[in-house]
Amino acid sequence: MSVGLRILTGLFLALSLIAPAVAEDRRAAFEAVIEGQIEAFSRNDGDAAFAFASPDIQGMFGNPDRFMEMVRAGFAPVYRPRSYAFEPPVVADGLPAQPVRVIGPDGRGVIALYRMEEQPDGSWRIAGVTLHPIAERGI
Repeated sequence: MSVGLRILTGLFLALSLIAPAVAEDRRAAFEAVIEGQIEAFSRNDGDAAFAFASPDIQGMFGNPDRFMEMVRAGFAPVYRPRSYAFEPPVVADGLPAQPVRVIGPDGRGVIALYRMEEQPDGSWRIAGVTLHPIAERGI
């Protein structure tokens, strides 16, 4: 097992032991938001994909075109996944987070950790995503 994989495994184990569980009803909401954004990416629908981002992320990029440029350039696994599967939600840096095991277009595996942010109306949006390589390979 590589050092990076051991560190990532340890991180997820630590999070699962010390972080409070995320309520099951939130899990369904997180999955719906993330799947909605991935589906929007697959249609090249920047407006729809941008709408799933938190207000802070929207403010950072300003418009759907710049957001999509960033996603295409740096987040190919979630922009064009071969496959993906949801892990149990966790709390990371004080925010609810949804880990997603993804096989990217190059066949390499990553854990995409989606930080989720509740909006004043009770809906959820994506407040950021980090990609963590894993030793998994797709066919």
